[in-house]
Amino acid sequence: MVCVPYLLLLLLSALLRVTADKREPCELDPQHFRCVCNFTDPKPDWSSAVQCMVAVEVEIRGGGHSLDQFLKGANTDPKQYADTIKALRVRRLKLGAAQVPAQLLVAVLRALGYSRLKELTLEDLEVTGPTPPAPLEATGPALTTLSLRNVSGTTGGAWLGELQPWLKPGLRALNIAQAHSLAFPCAGLSTFEALTTLDLSDNPSLGDSGLMAALCPNKFRAPQYLALRNAGMEAATRPCAPLAAARVQPQNLDLSHNSLRVTAPGATRCVWPSAISSLNCSFAGLEQVPKGLPPKLSVLDLSCNKLSREPRRDELPYVNVLTVNGNPFLDPGALQHQNDPMISRMIPDRAPPSLVIGVSGALVLYQGARGFA
Repeated sequence: MVCVPYLLLLLLSALLRVTADKREPCELDPQHFRCVCNFTDPKPDWSSAVQCMVAVEVEIRGGGHSLDQFLKGANTDPKQYADTIKALRVRRLKLGAAQVPAQLLVAVLRALGYSRLKELTLEDLEVTGPTPPAPLEATGPALTTLSLRNVSGTTGGAWLGELQPWLKPGLRALNIAQAHSLAFPCAGLSTFEALTTLDLSDNPSLGDSGLMAALCPNKFRAPQYLALRNAGMEAATRPCAPLAAARVQPQNLDLSHNSLRVTAPGATRCVWPSAISSLNCSFAGLEQVPKGLPPKLSVLDLSCNKLSREPRRDELPYVNVLTVNGNPFLDPGALQHQNDPMISRMIPDRAPPSLVIGVSGALVLYQGARGFA
């Protein structure tokens, strides 16, 4: 005969296994601040996302499912639910891992126009079908940040121009990564008047020519920060011509995590936009200081490269702050760390310096240094 306590333990163990196997697709933290849904079940219970209505940050991943079944509600006028939508706490929303009809995506944007949403991320989405005609005036949310990662559609590079009319003016940050096409038809784009941050990082196939196509003239007027990390840039001087052609005047340019080569002798010189004051060329495999950099900078970051000796004054532009930590002439083991993907991912782009030394009118920041000659 099996004793009762032992039997209870067996039953409890079985119940725990069942509970683990039937994990809810949505989880809301105890503070009701963040809610995450991942609908990976073959027949997902979409209604469980209702609990996310009280959260400030919401992430919903569709498990790769097609959302065609929700098209029947796409023509519903969201105005009748305006009071309910206005009461939502959500400020940051991430939608991903699904096949979304363009008509449904537009319907969601129209509904969010009544919300207080500020940051929207679309990730791993396949947008299907034609986009509805653009509205006479924007009815979507008044976003400050829009992030698009691995978003594909049937219209190629025209997708940004089709999405833009649904968003109210005032977007300050636009992040586009793993894009299938960044060749925007410039005529279909309106000017991003308020944009201060344009991040085209993690587009390794972009390259110099792709940057020329992406930076539509007079469409990105005043980005203070332009990020081109891991964007297929081949030389530190290559972005100069696209920036000049598009009349883009960033104050901060980030070229880190590209394989930058030295500009060939006799290469055509380019006049950099005068607004550039900070240039990041860290983690770029540089063996020497590139020629043709902007003539005057407040900050030049050459950290975590392959510099085997300290830069000479005549190799540098006029710079107030130069960062060179993580190079072999300071740390013989630097290359090993850079080549190890597990280690390099843990090294921040801007490591905090431990020593500051004035050299040739500049501040040189580096770690583990034994001093400049």
